[in-house]
Amino acid sequence: MTEPSPVASLAPDSSPVASLAPDSSPVASLAPDSSPAPVLVIGANGYLGSHVTRALVADGRQVRVMVRDGANTVGIDDLDVTRFVGDIWDDDVLRAAMTGCQDVYYCVVDTRGWLRDPAPLFRTNVDGTRNVLDVAVEPAVAPSLQKFVFTSSYVTVGRRRGKVATEADVIGDHELARLTPYVRSRVQAENLVLEYARRRGLPAVAMCVSTTYGAGDWGRTPHGAIIAGAAFGKLPFVMSGIELEAVGIEDAAAAMLLAAQNGRPGERYLISEKMISNAEVVRIAAEAAGVPAPTRSVPLPVSYAMAALGSLKARLQGTDERLSLDSLRLMRAEAPVDCGKARRELGWQPRPVEESIREAAKFWVGLREAKRAGKAAG
Repeated sequence: MTEPSPVASLAPDSSPVASLAPDSSPVASLAPDSSPAPVLVIGANGYLGSHVTRALVADGRQVRVMVRDGANTVGIDDLDVTRFVGDIWDDDVLRAAMTGCQDVYYCVVDTRGWLRDPAPLFRTNVDGTRNVLDVAVEPAVAPSLQKFVFTSSYVTVGRRRGKVATEADVIGDHELARLTPYVRSRVQAENLVLEYARRRGLPAVAMCVSTTYGAGDWGRTPHGAIIAGAAFGKLPFVMSGIELEAVGIEDAAAAMLLAAQNGRPGERYLISEKMISNAEVVRIAAEAAGVPAPTRSVPLPVSYAMAALGSLKARLQGTDERLSLDSLRLMRAEAPVDCGKARRELGWQPRPVEESIREAAKFWVGLREAKRAGKAAG
């Protein structure tokens, strides 16, 4: 299953908005009128958002970013961008950041699929998305907006065992009840975006991104933590029977930029390179780091038993357990997907995801070595 996703959470918190205008950090100077219009990345501090931002800067674009006050922005701190500080409920900040932009990349999601109370998932993923969409179609914003690139997930695609899924496979309303709250929130958010495209004229495309691997995972995503554990030789076992659709983080970011250029409004695009087993991901990461891979494996029935215990503990103790029945279901893919539409229409050409898994392992090893060197020097 996907993710938990590589994107930033801009869910509201109790801290005040620092500014309704670009902050005082170094920013890109305003380009002359003849240069391309600015583009905006909302949630630029997240895993995918930071890579989208870096790709845009490398492409010579005039980039604006919107991040929450106090967010960890280490992934973009070295970039020359115009920064807006606020969350997805700050209409004034959203309006100021979006006005005059040619493209908006929306990279915000709450991926905590293990929460006992799913209300925060729906508040951010559905209600927060709706608030941003409402600003995007305002008269002050809409005229310049050529593309709204929405980060969705491949979990929104209807998958059946024994069948390769495509964008044409939808999850019907009658099927939502059997899905986990996290998946329901992602389906509802994507449906909302596509509805705005159909009924409000928003030039939106939905990017159904699978599990992402690669360097620059500064927030240590749950799937990144597995890579780190493998690279450090600290995984006691691997969970067998689990396969994931996966894609390199830089390739996913490239698809986002291509969608702004070539994507058809109202369409969704599957962004995944291949299905790969959890055991293979761990093996590749360990090999890249030069450490032995775990030799023990846990059969799927045992994993479900462990997840059931986690769910029981969550109910009895009132805690949020990362390994639960819902989170285990998130890690299981029903069927592979076909990303041919993205290749044909967007011109997307992803690298083998194995390369990105190796880069992720080397990132974690390098980060650990840098920390050790810093402690030794200090």
